[in-house]
Amino acid sequence: MHRRPLIAGNWKMHLTLTEAVNLARTVATSASACPDRDVMVAPASTALAAVCNAVADTPLLVGAQNVAWEKEGAFTGEISPIMLTDLGVNMALVGHSERRQIFGEDDAMINRRLRGALHFGIRPVLCIGETLAEREDGRTFAVLESQVRQGLHEVSIEQMAETVLAYEPVWAIGTGKTATTEQAQEVHGFLRRLLAAIYEKTLADKTRILYGGSVKPDNIDALMAQPDIDGALVGGAALKAESFDRIVQFR
Repeated sequence: MHRRPLIAGNWKMHLTLTEAVNLARTVATSASACPDRDVMVAPASTALAAVCNAVADTPLLVGAQNVAWEKEGAFTGEISPIMLTDLGVNMALVGHSERRQIFGEDDAMINRRLRGALHFGIRPVLCIGETLAEREDGRTFAVLESQVRQGLHEVSIEQMAETVLAYEPVWAIGTGKTATTEQAQEVHGFLRRLLAAIYEKTLADKTRILYGGSVKPDNIDALMAQPDIDGALVGGAALKAESFDRIVQFR
């Protein structure tokens, strides 16, 4: 089953407006040079409008780092999916471990965000991952299955076809540690079988599952060679044009 690769850069709380626009334009050039794969960047919300405008005529996709579940209302500090689509944003991260760990977002809230995004035409990237303690306790698969089942609660098979999964072991995010290719493939294979059990095999075979967690130019090729790894969600290495360009141009 051929799945179109997706390389996504999560810029987190980095880059001024000028820096974000300049980097986005450079990444758009890389994306144009690789027509057989999708490339997405997720700037901070302050730069979304400017980045969308700067890359409007390029194949570069622009995603938000989070998304609210309501069209509008009294939700101070949130950004609605309607506001995002108005800017030209077409994807959004939901459930990133930093939202879970630092800001206390639980699976129920993440599910609302995901379904809100889908309802208003934004393709969500559902982020899941276990902590080091959970892995050492042998609970990796149980934790991931719970996050997947709760995160996709009441998500139809048609909606799931527009959804991307991103496996990011919490212990590998920003630590310099990376799951071995074997560890990453083992989890991705498990996730694909889980999707087949929840939905159907055909849907599971078409779903893109990304790996995240200290992805760098020197490990991207080995990761992308694995049969169930369909792309990468990149943090720190996405903030530098040279390193992200090499990741986009994985071989």
